Amino acid sequence: MRTGGTMAEDAHIAALPGAQKRKVATPAAAAPPPPRKAARGYAVRLWSVRHARGLEWFYRRFAGAVLLLHPLWKALGYGRVEKPVRFVERQVKGFMFDCRMCGQCVLSSTGMSCPMNCPKQLRNGPCGGVRANGHCEVKPDMPCVWVKAWEGSRRMVQGDAILKVQKPVDRTLAGTSSWLRVTQEAADGRDTARRRDAT
Repeated sequence: MRTGGTMAEDAHIAALPGAQKRKVATPAAAAPPPPRKAARGYAVRLWSVRHARGLEWFYRRFAGAVLLLHPLWKALGYGRVEKPVRFVERQVKGFMFDCRMCGQCVLSSTGMSCPMNCPKQLRNGPCGGVRANGHCEVKPDMPCVWVKAWEGSRRMVQGDAILKVQKPVDRTLAGTSSWLRVTQEAADGRDTARRRDAT
């Protein structure tokens, strides 16, 4: 059963000079260039890794400022402020880190490279399929998230936090604000310590 052109077309092609010798180079292993939107996303993510130290400095002060607002969050109700804060967090972290809103952000422990961008969503280091050029085995056009995480961690003051084993992802927290959760946990821990010291 023929799937190509007509017999006349085949005969014409075969009659061309050197048709039997020339072959069209079609490397099957070559990956297509990433879509423009994805390429922009990679560029911003790589910028964040390169500036991990500065972002670490900013994040510490931002976390402290959000913690200072704990009385306000508590008065309004964490449940009530979840939606607007989550919206802002999604926009900011989505642009900077291609955040997946897992609700358990570990950027400060992974060199400002979000591990949820790994196609396998590995939380404790790379898989065994990292390519020789440092790219992902699943997405050949994408730098391995964990290769970049290590690079970013070497730029950070608390970079050795990357050596800490992360807990498995709690899927029930997906889509929630990590900012508010961390703030509430820090405030509860602080209040507990104060009560313990007072007794």
